[in-house]
Amino acid sequence: MGHRLSKIYTRTGDKGETGLGDGTRVDKDNIRVEAFGTTDELNSILGMILAYDIPEGITTCINKVQHHLFDLGGELCMPGHKTIEENYTTYLENTLDNFNSDLPMLKEFILPSGGHATSTCHLARTVCRRAERRVISLSKLEKVNPNSISYLNRLSDLLFVFSRVLARHENGEEVLWKPYSDLK
Repeated sequence: MGHRLSKIYTRTGDKGETGLGDGTRVDKDNIRVEAFGTTDELNSILGMILAYDIPEGITTCINKVQHHLFDLGGELCMPGHKTIEENYTTYLENTLDNFNSDLPMLKEFILPSGGHATSTCHLARTVCRRAERRVISLSKLEKVNPNSISYLNRLSDLLFVFSRVLARHENGEEVLWKPYSDLK
């Protein structure tokens, strides 16, 4: 592997620019920076989920996904670089199918609420959707690995299923949405 960070601050970003993995300097609000920055934010939220008492199978998956997201961030910060393969998404699909098989069929929307782990997982799901949108925006300007978009799409689905599993793990129920007219 290349060089390691020995000095944390460099002052090279003090004027609103940052360096990409290939050495190119871009504005910090560049869509590419937004894409890998949101992926990093998602990874941090997944780390928060691991701080809670959660089922081992979810812990194992999130640990693996965190490595995937680090790969994705590296891919996004280096134009033309490709890391995310189709098998990353297949892993998510297999895990999703496994966890979803024991859940009851949904008849209503679920409100993003519940215990700490459940709510944090819902937050991760929404940030994952934002990361997906940022990568799609980037793909309209530059070539992007299509596997990366598929991966984020499937990851948000998996996080929804994990939220459902965690709701049962933490308190046994999900909060179902009711139309405002039904709340009167």
